[in-house]
Parts: sequence; C-alpha cells; structure tokens
Amino acid sequence: MIPLRDYNPSSSRPVVTILLILACTAVFLYTTYGLSSAAAGERFVLTYGATPAVLAAPGGLVTAAPTLVTSLFLHGGWLHLLGNMLYLWIFADNVEDRMGHGGFLIFYLLVGVVSVLTHAFVNRASTLPLIGASGAIAGVLGAYLVLFPRARIRSLAFIGFFFTTVAIPAIVFLPLWFLMQFFFGLGSIGTGGGGVAWWAHIGGFLAGMVLVLIFARRRPRSGE
Repeated sequence: MIPLRDYNPSSSRPVVTILLILACTAVFLYTTYGLSSAAAGERFVLTYGATPAVLAAPGGLVTAAPTLVTSLFLHGGWLHLLGNMLYLWIFADNVEDRMGHGGFLIFYLLVGVVSVLTHAFVNRASTLPLIGASGAIAGVLGAYLVLFPRARIRSLAFIGFFFTTVAIPAIVFLPLWFLMQFFFGLGSIGTGGGGVAWWAHIGGFLAGMVLVLIFARRRPRSGE
C-alpha cells in the first residue's frame, strides 16, 4: 500500500514540514549534481552519514555525534528522496499542527536520533553509512497513530496486476506498516546493515509513540 493523502485537515501552515522537505531536497541536489565527481559524493556521504561501526567505537558517540542529525538529510537516489518526502508531506502537517512549529522540530530531530541509534545498535559492526529521513519520518508516523487513529488514509493498493485506491483508517494502515518493518527487520539481523534500514524505522516509530505524549498539546482535531 502506498499512501496518497489523508483526510485530516490541519489549522496551521506546516512551516517546519515544508522547510524539512526543502532542506532534504537541497542537500540531495547538491550531493547529486553539485559535487565535482562521484568520488566526492561518496566522501560526502562517508563524512555526514552515520556509520554504526564508528558510533560503536570507543568515544564514537562523541566524535561522530553530528552525524546522528546530518544523516537524516541525505538520500541515495530520487526514489529514496521522493518516497520519504511523500510520507513526510502526508503525515507531518497534522503532527506539527498539534505540537507547534518549534516543538515539532525538536520532536522530529529527537526521534531521528533515536532511529539512527537503534540501527547502529543492531548493526554495530557495519561500516556502511546510514542515510535518509525515514527513521525520523517513522517517528512522525508513530505520533500520528497516537494522535489521529481514526483519520483515513487514501492509499494505492495493488491486487495482482491491478490496482485501486482505498481509504484505510490510520489505526489499520500504520500498525500494518510497522509490522512489515518489524518482520523485515528480524530477517535483516546479521546481514551487515545494508539496504533498507528497517531497525531505524522500528526505533523511530516506537520513539514517536512515546515522545508524542510529551510534545503534543491537547487540542482535538478532526480524524481523532
């Protein structure tokens, strides 16, 4: 299932969400088209991506601490970027509306850091840098589930060679999404940490469900 939109209007402009999308896009364009060579792009990712083996080394959490945040703004390709930004655009505006702009930014960065640390803990020996906003966005999904369980998500569903669109309640869509991450995450243990960062998604989602209780203001919205 691919989310297309939600039926849950917000009352304020999602300024931080828009800025995050612009920042991720700008960094991607710079790393893809602004650097002098592919080798320069690889060095950029190695410098600003979060490498589990580096973080797990003695003193690594101190020396490599900035990568816990910088890695959230790097993406490895157009599909990686566009997929993440689609989820962010659909789900983050309502969460930002409930938390306020400043609170949402702090929340987003915190769940992002937790997601990176979760991935690094499970894949401690990996020398492959983690990049992407998906862990932080998973935290947004966890918060959305807590705040708006009855909101409907218009989704693209595939049935064999055919597809259709269906409106699925968040209380169904998001737990199914999480279960998929969890089972794929179990299957990825011991594979070296390459490919999709399933455990970043798992850690971010659970962190979002917990931290939303601290950051969300009690203001009922449609879709609750």
